[in-house]
Amino acid sequence: MAHSFPSEPWTAAFAEAVNANEVYRKHGAPWTYGAVAMVCSADPSMGLDEDVGMILDVEKGECRGAKLVKGMDAVMDTPFVIVAPYARWKQVIRGEIDPIKAMMEGKLKMTKGHLPTMLRFVESSRALVTSATAVPTTFLDE
Repeated sequence: MAHSFPSEPWTAAFAEAVNANEVYRKHGAPWTYGAVAMVCSADPSMGLDEDVGMILDVEKGECRGAKLVKGMDAVMDTPFVIVAPYARWKQVIRGEIDPIKAMMEGKLKMTKGHLPTMLRFVESSRALVTSATAVPTTFLDE
């Protein structure tokens, strides 16, 4: 069954896919820097009247939890925050763009966190994208 992105069911399925991904488990094992929030910017034309974020509680190659939140205030305590328009996240989920390269090009904006730390985790970031592509997804504009 496909899940609408963004939604609580999609977020839960993504967390399960991350934990089923052996490549993420291996390359994410050194990650001890805290949760990462991925935020879709508000876009009323897509039905997103406010920013919508997904906070991944990742630690040592495991996703210990994931939750869907609304508004930037909900992610302010998260150590790493990455923000992009819906269309850009759609490209990430489809595996069409590399998240680290997209951050370097300004297509994904890290609004909080230490970019050099994130850059050390290229392979685990790619494994997260692989996990996202494994989630059967329906998009708001399709």
